Amino acid sequence: MLIASGAVRVNGRVPPASGLLIEPDADRVTVDGEPVEPLKLHHYLAVHKPVGVLVTARDPQGRPTVFDLIQGASLPRLFAVGRLDGATSGLLLLTDDGELANRLAHPRHKVAKEYLAVVRGEPAERDLRKLREGVLLDEGRTLPAEVELVRSARGLSTIRLVIREGRNRQVRRMLEAVGHPVRELTRTAFGPVRLGRLRPAGWRRLSLAEVSALREAAGVVPASGAAGTSQLVEAGR
Repeated sequence: MLIASGAVRVNGRVPPASGLLIEPDADRVTVDGEPVEPLKLHHYLAVHKPVGVLVTARDPQGRPTVFDLIQGASLPRLFAVGRLDGATSGLLLLTDDGELANRLAHPRHKVAKEYLAVVRGEPAERDLRKLREGVLLDEGRTLPAEVELVRSARGLSTIRLVIREGRNRQVRRMLEAVGHPVRELTRTAFGPVRLGRLRPAGWRRLSLAEVSALREAAGVVPASGAAGTSQLVEAGR
């Protein structure tokens, strides 16, 4: 073992063979004279954003934000992975892992985002085909989407739609372009993470398996031992 060999030192001293508890932010650990950097603990949260709640750190008009939902949780400063507009509800990811957040949000990595949309009218097969092939918007044609008509009744239809890019208000604009404006919109999944039964305004910490799946979806290669470097607690609100 490294400790028994004398290669490890804590604050310049050889620790006992049985080991020693350290404070990562205060103690200096070296192996063969080379400093060992403490592993950074990241936090990953899933939040069920309600309609009317904003995805911003602070609102000048005093409107509620997603960060108000996690107040009192003894968490570091987190930021949102992508955005949801005020009229859209559903799954939002919060984290302090900048590398992963940037990759998940960047269109180059084509991470899937699933929505359920309640729209006016009953889309015909040609409308669904347009969504599957890509819709021409002002800034260009969208990537092909996965589309499924879930049900229709009383002049309204529910559509399941999966996109792999993140243009501003993209789902709403796509559905309006094919003649079916959105009445309600909920994001139900972001990559491998699903909203599930998380109640509106509730939040939970992601499991280790979910974080690993997100990293894989975003093309992040884990470092050796990375599975144990994140502070992951499954119990949530």
